[in-house]
Amino acid sequence: MEPSVRYATTSDGVSIAYQVEGEGPPMLAGSQLFESFSVGHLIPKWEAMYQTYSSGRTVIRYDPRGIGLSQREVDDVSVEGGCRDLEAVVDASGFETLSLICAGMNVLPGVLYASRHHDRVARLALNNGFVRTLDLMPESALRAMADLARSSWRAAARTFSPGGSVEETDAWADAMVASTSGEHVARTLLALIDVNATSVLADITCPTLVLHYLENPSVPVKCGQDVASGISGARFVGIRATSREDRMKGILAAHEPFLPKATGGIKAADSASLRTILFTDIVGHTEMMQRLGDTRGRDVLREHERITRETLKAHGGAEVKTMGDGFMASFASVTKAMDCAIALQRAFATHTESMPEPLHVRVGLNAGEPIEEDGDLFGATVILASRIAARADAGEILVPETVRGLLSGKGFVFGDRGEFVPKGFDEGVRVWDVRWQA
Repeated sequence: MEPSVRYATTSDGVSIAYQVEGEGPPMLAGSQLFESFSVGHLIPKWEAMYQTYSSGRTVIRYDPRGIGLSQREVDDVSVEGGCRDLEAVVDASGFETLSLICAGMNVLPGVLYASRHHDRVARLALNNGFVRTLDLMPESALRAMADLARSSWRAAARTFSPGGSVEETDAWADAMVASTSGEHVARTLLALIDVNATSVLADITCPTLVLHYLENPSVPVKCGQDVASGISGARFVGIRATSREDRMKGILAAHEPFLPKATGGIKAADSASLRTILFTDIVGHTEMMQRLGDTRGRDVLREHERITRETLKAHGGAEVKTMGDGFMASFASVTKAMDCAIALQRAFATHTESMPEPLHVRVGLNAGEPIEEDGDLFGATVILASRIAARADAGEILVPETVRGLLSGKGFVFGDRGEFVPKGFDEGVRVWDVRWQA
């Protein structure tokens, strides 16, 4: 039985068609200018690639506004509108976190979404895209393409084909003509003229893979290189292939080890399930409240909350809950969690130097696969992180051996603090303090 098509409604009232199939870690992919669900027979190699994706994964496919089975007549064809499409589909899918694949013109809304929703995107794969439209082609060429789409949509559609034989190019054009109108494409192209999303790249915190077709002159290689260089830690892979079949093989060869999948019916540990838990706690909180009283003490706590939340946001951390005198947060990246812990201690040290009331905080981290329920996290991973934090002194960051191993070679300096048996655990845990002053 074919998976049923579902509909999500965007914040500006547009109906977006999407489909969910397969089992395993979720990944979301949008079409470009052709329908996701019933034109696969026209582009069989493309459809075969998605069948490979769905082996060991839950694949969510959707049609952006104006395309395929989504609402065709829309007022807003901007990149912001495309980002709202993504927001609606991710929310409707029911998954808290997922991998996101974007290609071509979909890269723009994809990077916008990933820069704003650190807690929802576990991994980001960007194919043959750009973030500044005028790096792709001059304004005059873009306007000429829009005029061609209006006057002869099929001729324009052939130019959007990513290469291949004449037959493949014709099939690609047929799929696009069946899926949208030349008028919609023309309006979309014109809306891209002044777009430059370069500045948002620095806000993307998830692991990112940038692929680029080296033999496709329609999107200069520099466009892909600029995208990768703007995202911290992003990996750039150039695909050198002249045939569409070889290009699809290159995409899969890069994506398969990058995108999480289930093996043998068991979900593989990935960035959507493997998390780093961070606990903070104000040292001497009770004594401070007794000394200052409720009103002044609350002012100090409010400052503690401001610093913590701003630092979590800057490092891609998701606040799970606050306990009044401390926070629990979750990170998809252990490196980002450690960067955040160090930034917190430095921020509180600076505060203490300049303010009459000091703020001394202890921090503890642990990495594992916590249980998620109703927006909270539970399990041994969380409990151990809390126990480790409680063992730290003012201004300290403590981590177990597992976290120290994951951070090996990343430039952090550790000191051995010995072994202890946490309450509720049968075995001892060796912990290390992070020499963040260094």
